[in-house]
Amino acid sequence: MKHSTQTVSYACDELFDEQLGQQHIVVVGQADAASERLLTGGLQRRGFPVRRFASCLELDPAALEGASLVLVFVSSLAGNTLYAQVGAILRQASRVGVVPVVEYADQEKAAALLELGCVDYLLAPFSEAQLSALLRRQESASAGEEGFVSCSQAGRRLLAMAQRVAMTRAPILITGETGTGKELMARYIHRFSTQDDAPFIAVNCAAIPEQMLESILFGHEKGAFTGAVSAQPGKFELANGGTLLLDEIGELPLGLQAKLLRVLQEQRVERLGGRREIALDVRIIAATNRDLQQEVAEGRFRADLMFRLDVLPLHISPLRERKEDVLPLARRFIRQYAPQDARHELLTEDACRALLAYDWPGNVRELENCLQRALILRNGLYIQAQDLGLSVPVSSAPESTPRLQPQLLEGGKAALRASGKWAEYQHVIDTIRRFGGHKTKAAESLGMTPRALRYRLNAMREQGVQIPV
Repeated sequence: MKHSTQTVSYACDELFDEQLGQQHIVVVGQADAASERLLTGGLQRRGFPVRRFASCLELDPAALEGASLVLVFVSSLAGNTLYAQVGAILRQASRVGVVPVVEYADQEKAAALLELGCVDYLLAPFSEAQLSALLRRQESASAGEEGFVSCSQAGRRLLAMAQRVAMTRAPILITGETGTGKELMARYIHRFSTQDDAPFIAVNCAAIPEQMLESILFGHEKGAFTGAVSAQPGKFELANGGTLLLDEIGELPLGLQAKLLRVLQEQRVERLGGRREIALDVRIIAATNRDLQQEVAEGRFRADLMFRLDVLPLHISPLRERKEDVLPLARRFIRQYAPQDARHELLTEDACRALLAYDWPGNVRELENCLQRALILRNGLYIQAQDLGLSVPVSSAPESTPRLQPQLLEGGKAALRASGKWAEYQHVIDTIRRFGGHKTKAAESLGMTPRALRYRLNAMREQGVQIPV
């Protein structure tokens, strides 16, 4: 978090001064003296400047500029307006993660606040280790580890929850549309919670013929069936000590569902044709693009198996619901598939607008394929809108100015502030051009440090602004 350029570019979108490089943490509400000392002291010892506000009413929007996190003591907020007050903070801090500090006796509020839009929570009373774990989760989520781009609030909240559930050995169910990255999420959980040498085994239940699936999952002894010329361990055995991903679990035949349920309950597996039970120490992650509750209602999935798997559910939102992640994802794919060109901003403004206007029914997988194709078919160095081959005409995309956030399209002071922001953007670009692309000289002319200018340019790129090379 503290050293993540990607996070700074989003959290500091309104800044235009040297404070871009000075991320701070905002603390809202009142707490007992012990919690106050532990929280404020712990943050400051880790190098985070702290800005303190006794209530939501005192929270100054200017304090959120450049903030990396907002911590809210929930117990000090009025009970009947708790969610309204937190919602108001979320709207003010739309590009900053909001984390409520919730009393142990009120843990049920934590889930509701996560649904409201908070990215994580901290249970009080808390220890120094718990505070450190929270900061590590936010740093990892902001950095977009394992290929995840979590600039959107939904993405950051998902990764924070993934890190929480990774600390347990209970089964995890990952749901989401095709192409959202369910296997990538499973690998993220595995690597976050296990040793580097722990095995990760993935089985696609929809891609293996039913008559072979049982043997592949549970293994078999020599002579167990025709063609079994030697004993073979199953995927459960191979994943011992690590993680087994059962992808497309909704496609598992009913007969195998009963056997899988028994293995999950007993934590033991018996090979086909064998008589010896093998003890297991395996984290089970299941993934599906189906609604398992509906599958249960229609008799295609066992209710007891669903309840066994659905202990810790994680849902990956479709890309059309987190458009803030589209451009960062696109740039990550460009860096991946054209590393020799990574020093350039390859996406033109027209291409950025086209990417943002498209709904991405194939989600992240479709976006990745789109960028691969564009890198191959582009004419010249830069990727134009026509190189993307998207069905949405460019004329239906936003105007040629950088895309305004929805909350800035309401007219009045918000519109005035937005127009001022784009004027600042244009001033930065004109200054860079005036100095022939020399960033250090441009920064001096703007009254900024070179580091602050780099952060400002990152924020502008994420808004679709083409920066002079």
